[in-house]
Amino acid sequence: MIRTTLTCLALAAAMSSAAFAETFEVRMLNKGQNGDRMVFEPPFLRAAAGDTVKFLASDKGHNAETVKGMIPDDATAFAGKINEEIEVTFGTEGVYGVMCKPHYAMGMVMTIAVGDVTAPGDFLDGRIPPKAKERLAAQLARF
Repeated sequence: MIRTTLTCLALAAAMSSAAFAETFEVRMLNKGQNGDRMVFEPPFLRAAAGDTVKFLASDKGHNAETVKGMIPDDATAFAGKINEEIEVTFGTEGVYGVMCKPHYAMGMVMTIAVGDVTAPGDFLDGRIPPKAKERLAAQLARF
């Protein structure tokens, strides 16, 4: 009897945490609302661990994938295919840099902050195309 009760409580707890998780939609666009070319909209998200981001292939020729070296140490990288939607559930707190691989040099990047975190001091270190670095810096200013 006690075992059955404990099992039911564990299942209820697991289901209730999933019920509170959010799903965010991010559009991959050739031109954004403000006129910028090659953008993710929105360019910055703050999510909680367990939340999901659905990258929508709103315009052709785009994908969403993590930028090498711009994810938490124990997080899993992801890479969507061009012209296809991808859903990613973020289980590890930290800051994630996301790019469209074909348009990375044109600055098609976004930042996702999972949890109550700030970007590491070395987040913008490394080889980042100038336009991408400019947009990432603007996104980080939103913390």
